[in-house]
Amino acid sequence: MKRLGLLGLLGTALLGCWEPGDAVGCFDKQYEHKGRCCNRCQPGEKLVSECNGTEDSVCARCESGHYQQSWTKERHCAPHDICEDNAGLIVKTQGNATHNTVCQCRAGMHCSDTSCQTCVENQPCQRGFGFVAAKAVARMSSPCEPCAEGTFSNVSSKTEPCHPWTSCEEKGLVVKAKGTNTSDVICESGRRSSLSVLIPITAAVITCLVGICIYCLVHRDPRRRVQKQIEARKPTENTEGQQPEEWEYVPVQQTLLGGQPVAQEDGKESRISEQERL
Repeated sequence: MKRLGLLGLLGTALLGCWEPGDAVGCFDKQYEHKGRCCNRCQPGEKLVSECNGTEDSVCARCESGHYQQSWTKERHCAPHDICEDNAGLIVKTQGNATHNTVCQCRAGMHCSDTSCQTCVENQPCQRGFGFVAAKAVARMSSPCEPCAEGTFSNVSSKTEPCHPWTSCEEKGLVVKAKGTNTSDVICESGRRSSLSVLIPITAAVITCLVGICIYCLVHRDPRRRVQKQIEARKPTENTEGQQPEEWEYVPVQQTLLGGQPVAQEDGKESRISEQERL
């Protein structure tokens, strides 16, 4: 009898917890209420009253400054986050009835922790490093990253990212100096580049031509040519005291002196008898 009394008490407790609606199967966008499946309120709305035997669920639009982003049976919408200016936050995306407001740190600041409720000042990114704004919200330190190949940063800044090198080809120019992680590419005109090669070559050719002309002028000087002719007219001396076999012909200029011919050679005068002339 005692055992039957315990079973009776257990059965009574189970019956007290059971409601007819627990066995009702409702769809995803519904909920069970007093044995009935009531519709949930759509995103952007809140529940005003549940359904009953004659009426469906009653919903209302979320009030200003509040939102509800899913199908719900909640009677209250959640308030939008406030981007506190004194915490260094600004609005990135304004909230509406279905989405919360998204805050972000002001330029030159980053989140103090992963919740990003407050912001702290960035440390300047040095030359060769760029600020990565997309990672500022998730990081707890200044998001400076080394500039990748093809980019550069030539300033120390809290906000400047790495900038891509200038494309000389797109401007119809050629590369004069390659870029680095701290400097941009230097471009120049293709014509100017050709001239920089042609000018030294042309100067060298002109210098050679001028040298050749000077050499020719020096060696063709008439005074030097006359001097050489005079030296060529002098008879070569015979070291053994013998007469030379050949004498170089020297023109003799004749004049009349006292009615007699006078031969003049190299500044000397000599009388030639008339018989000798015959």
